[in-house]
Amino acid sequence: MKKLDVSKTIQLVIFVALAAICMSQVLLNPAVSQKIANDSDVKLLCILLWLVLAVTFIFIFIDFTLYARQKKDFASLSSAVNSDPLSKMANRFSVDSNIDLYDKNGLPENFCCLMFCISNIQKINEQYGREDGNRAIQDFSMIMSLASRSLCFVGKNGGNRYLALFDEGSDDKIKLFLARIDTKMREYNSDPGNHVIKYEYGIAEKSEKPEDNVHQLVGLADTRVTEKYNAAAAKEA
Repeated sequence: MKKLDVSKTIQLVIFVALAAICMSQVLLNPAVSQKIANDSDVKLLCILLWLVLAVTFIFIFIDFTLYARQKKDFASLSSAVNSDPLSKMANRFSVDSNIDLYDKNGLPENFCCLMFCISNIQKINEQYGREDGNRAIQDFSMIMSLASRSLCFVGKNGGNRYLALFDEGSDDKIKLFLARIDTKMREYNSDPGNHVIKYEYGIAEKSEKPEDNVHQLVGLADTRVTEKYNAAAAKEA
């Protein structure tokens, strides 16, 4: 797409430059203007050349219009494929694509992943209805997206689970990420117009299991958040 965009732009620039040169020769050179006016054959040739330029411009304009529409359709298709329709964030397909890249290229030395889950989403659905549950998922997804900016990739891993992937999972970055989420969740839960959202997370770092691949570390993070989820559920029961 990008190469095609550059190619079309170059075509337009060349066309405009040639048209400007031709126009300047006619308008700024009295001898040329006079010769065109006095010679019917030259005048006919110039008219034909200007018609060719006009038709070329029309076709280039049509190409740009079709390309812009194609680009928009491609963006819409890409969004539909890679975005979760409810939360509007990266979906399971996009998450799996990122995991596959780590599986293919290997893990950075400071790789870290965190699995999150909304631990009380079932309770929200039961007490207030599915619509309110969906709104809680949307709001939590927005908070996760905002907290991850400039730090890591975050995607919805299906259901009420989210996966964060850090190429550079230093303690400072992870603490900042978690602090952002905690701050935004405190603000959210303090609003009486919102249903309180509870969440748990599990962390798995390459440094603790250097021999593991990305799938094993994601699985470990998932196991750890599940253990926290079960413990919280047992405590409330």
